[in-house]
Amino acid sequence: MTNEDRKSLTDEALRRLAGGLQLGNWTEEEKTALACRMLALEGHSRTLAGQITVRRSDGSFLTTPLAVGFDEVGTDQIIRIDDSINVIQGSGAANPAIRFHLWIYRQRPDVNCIIHTHPPYVSALSMTGRPLRVAHMDATPFFNDCGFLSEWAGLPIADSEGAIIAAALGWKRSVLLAHHGFLCATGSIEESAYLSMLIENAAQLQLLAESTGRPIAELDPELAQESHDFLLRPDIVQSSFAMFARRALRNGAQHRHVSKSL
Repeated sequence: MTNEDRKSLTDEALRRLAGGLQLGNWTEEEKTALACRMLALEGHSRTLAGQITVRRSDGSFLTTPLAVGFDEVGTDQIIRIDDSINVIQGSGAANPAIRFHLWIYRQRPDVNCIIHTHPPYVSALSMTGRPLRVAHMDATPFFNDCGFLSEWAGLPIADSEGAIIAAALGWKRSVLLAHHGFLCATGSIEESAYLSMLIENAAQLQLLAESTGRPIAELDPELAQESHDFLLRPDIVQSSFAMFARRALRNGAQHRHVSKSL
């Protein structure tokens, strides 16, 4: 198949998708709470280590209070802070570790949502000292778009750690943090949450493949880039977020721990 044929078929698929996807309709606070719950379902909230921040147009930020698990978060628990981590709306204290988020926001005017967690497979991969490898279609959103910090910078509550992590991220959407976890920084809540779900799956697949002892063959760069661009289309990102959100809402209803504020 020629590149022209592939492009024609891709364009046709996109035309079929247009208008046929369920994208959801939530406020920023609701999307923040939903992102927390969907991540909790995938093991991103086993401890209190992890944060989400959302930059608002007025320069303030939405986040969740310290010592509240992702699986507990409802819109009534979302707090608003200033760029010095002072709470200006809501109850509770912000996690002091989000100081390094502020370094990224200052460096990256395109970033409006940052998610950082320590899920099990990403954490296990981070302990090996190896970067994420793009050897499966589901990992292509990270092709040439996932940095790697090879040394642990220490507990990220000081300015030095913020500078180090921001530099490792650069202008990419994600970064794997050795002996730590990962961070996704994008222009929307939906995209940061989507990539956060995908990176844990990619890490799991990589560890499973490596456990066979056989060499891992990475994908053809041109095809990987094509897949990267397709899977990060806004309509694909938003419909994926909506699917994960509906799953989180169903799970919460079944277990009766969904906040009534959502």
